[in-house]
Amino acid sequence: MKKHMFASACLALSIASLAGAQSQTPGPSSSTQAPNKIGVIQIQSAIASTRDGQKAAAELETRMGPKRKEMERKQTELRDLQDKLQRGGNAMAENAKQELMRTIDQKTKVYNRDMQDAQDELDQEQRKILDELGQKMMQVIDKYAVANGYSVILDVSSPNTPVLYASNAVDITKDIIDLYDKSAPSAPAAKPSGGVAAPPKTITPAPTAPAPPVKKQP
Repeated sequence: MKKHMFASACLALSIASLAGAQSQTPGPSSSTQAPNKIGVIQIQSAIASTRDGQKAAAELETRMGPKRKEMERKQTELRDLQDKLQRGGNAMAENAKQELMRTIDQKTKVYNRDMQDAQDELDQEQRKILDELGQKMMQVIDKYAVANGYSVILDVSSPNTPVLYASNAVDITKDIIDLYDKSAPSAPAAKPSGGVAAPPKTITPAPTAPAPPVKKQP
């Protein structure tokens, strides 16, 4: 399991026109202008950095930890069998070598099937968490945008975002994290880890079995 729940795998929220500019007909001596401030946010980082996000990541890691360890054990077993075939294939009897290759093939298929099932379960749990926290985050962003006169807030989490440049001065990520945590004071903080709590890792695919040694003709 290698990728990070909130880093590797992925909430894409495009946030536009949160403030809903309200215009009024200018009077004889005054006029009201709609807000025109634009901000950007790293929404994935914001969610992961909140106390709720860190707590959810820690809980998911606890639930998925035993399954991840089991998959790592199976992967180690496969590698040991492959090393045995690689090192001793030429010296093994043909029947023994063929039996070992069949065992590797069967265990690889089982491992890859179990790996896919575990990854699907992890992805589903991540989506549930991100949907729940994402809805709360959107409420916080909307409140912040209205209070501070923003007409547009763009999510620049994805490397494929159309935003080519944004000054750090318009990045509101930290402000949103602070406001979110202030709005949810009951959420217990995660244990300090020098940064954002580490989310569950993804599962590593099974190593590819080596090709059998070429049998030389007498």
